[in-house]
Amino acid sequence: MTSSELPTLVKRRLQAEVIGPIFAEMAAELGEVRAAAILDGAIRKAAIAEGKKFAAQAPGGVTSMRDFIKLYDLWTHDGALEIEILEASDKAFDFDVVRCRYAETYHAMGLGHIGHLMSCNRDGTFCQGYDPAIRMERQHTIMAGAKRCTFRYRYVQTA
Repeated sequence: MTSSELPTLVKRRLQAEVIGPIFAEMAAELGEVRAAAILDGAIRKAAIAEGKKFAAQAPGGVTSMRDFIKLYDLWTHDGALEIEILEASDKAFDFDVVRCRYAETYHAMGLGHIGHLMSCNRDGTFCQGYDPAIRMERQHTIMAGAKRCTFRYRYVQTA
C-alpha cells in the first residue's frame, strides 16, 4: 500500500507523529512564533503541490467545481469529517463540518496548538494548486474551538 492509498486521516496522524517532535525542537531553538511560521510555510507548499497533483488527474486535465467536490470523499472517508452540505453546484460548495476527527486526533496527541497548521491551513491553500479559480472562505473552525467549521467555496472566473 502506498501513502496515496492511505485514508487522509491516517496520513495526517502519521505525519503528526513526525511533525510534532520536530516542531517542539524548532520551537525550543527558534521560538514558537518562528517555528509556527516555518511549519505553516512548509505545509502550505505541500498543499499546493498536492493540489497540482490532483489537478493533473482531473478528467481531460480540466478542473471544475464538480470534480473538486468529489475530492471531498478523500477527506471525509471513514467519518473523518461529518458534514452538512448547504450547497453543491458548479459555482459553489458550502458546507459545515459538525465533527472533525482531524481536530480530535491532534488534540488527543497533544498537538491541538498546531493542528490548524497541519490541517486547516491546507484547505484553502490546496485550491491554489488545484484550481486558482476556486476560493475558500471560512469564519470558524472546530480546531480553534468553534462548534462547527464553516466552509464556503466559490468558483470565481477571472478575466
